[in-house]
Amino acid sequence: MVCELLKNLGELAIDADWEGYSHWVDRTTGQPVTDPPYPVPAGWLDRFGWKVSRAQVAALAARTHGKTAFLCGSAENEADVYARAVGEAVGRALAEDLGPEGDLTAALVPEGARAHFALRARRAGVLAGADCATETFRRVGPEVELVWLAADGTELAAGDTVLEVTGPLRPILTAERTALNFLGRLSGVATLTAQFVAAAHARNPSVAVLDTRKTTPGLRVLEKAAVRAGGGTSHRSGLSDAVLVKDNHLAGTSIADAVGRARALWPGRMVEIECDTLDQVAQAARAGADAVLLDNMEPSEVVEAIAVAHTDAPAPILTEVSGGVTLATIGAYAAAGPDRISVGALTHSAPVLDLGLDLIWTKVADELPAGGH
Repeated sequence: MVCELLKNLGELAIDADWEGYSHWVDRTTGQPVTDPPYPVPAGWLDRFGWKVSRAQVAALAARTHGKTAFLCGSAENEADVYARAVGEAVGRALAEDLGPEGDLTAALVPEGARAHFALRARRAGVLAGADCATETFRRVGPEVELVWLAADGTELAAGDTVLEVTGPLRPILTAERTALNFLGRLSGVATLTAQFVAAAHARNPSVAVLDTRKTTPGLRVLEKAAVRAGGGTSHRSGLSDAVLVKDNHLAGTSIADAVGRARALWPGRMVEIECDTLDQVAQAARAGADAVLLDNMEPSEVVEAIAVAHTDAPAPILTEVSGGVTLATIGAYAAAGPDRISVGALTHSAPVLDLGLDLIWTKVADELPAGGH
């Protein structure tokens, strides 16, 4: 076994399958599978898959002080998870829009009509959601030709052409609103994220700006991808990714007991404690938490909390700021020196980026193209 060989050679090697870094999940519910069948029966992988969380890997990186560590095992490809999320979201959106009867108005357009459109940014921003738009047009009109002139993460100026669309007019009209909804929503998330990242990095270039679980139900994977397109970083994707003990959890346990029980139940998982006071920071650090979440503290308090955490922790510890961070205040929080700043507003308060599909020409049967604008 490769992992055992590396360990015998004195390397820091972790078996993801046996040391709590990877686990089976039910794709339909997101819940961990505690007793998977072995060997897995035919068709089982259509519903279930492996998962390794970013939070666990981040905790490993923090503990290794920049040294080399080997994470051995297998995990489901994130690209597959993302592609599935795109397909499912587009499928739901089209079903919602088309209903049982389809697009009644598009049926009035001559069947042979063709058109060429340009998708343009009405305002400056950062593009995200191109995959959703592509999938929307593919499902409605496979014969529609798309030429992307920008990719997710591209900074757009007002008036920039993002996409050229050519093909039968009916499916273009049918897909238009759904495609624009995805592009506007996700580009809005990417645009707001880029603004937060710029403001934070102006004061502290090394701080990471993270999203949260405050996402639109059913769109978390897509919105977190949009955050990354805007230069942000993904926090845990769900409750099964890492342990985050918040104030309501502490109503029934102590910080030390919570950390100890988390280590016993989920060895290798990241354990983070939400702290409202310096005393809680000290308790979490002494208990061996991987990270402390400094909740609703002023920047001056954050400076003190970081010092307490690093003084009392027996091992490297991550510090994260959260709670009411705005574009006006993120610079001051970044300057306080935390490793991370999490901002729920990236996904729950992002305004839609205005993009529009402008007609360039139409053609019916053998007629010459009629100009649009």
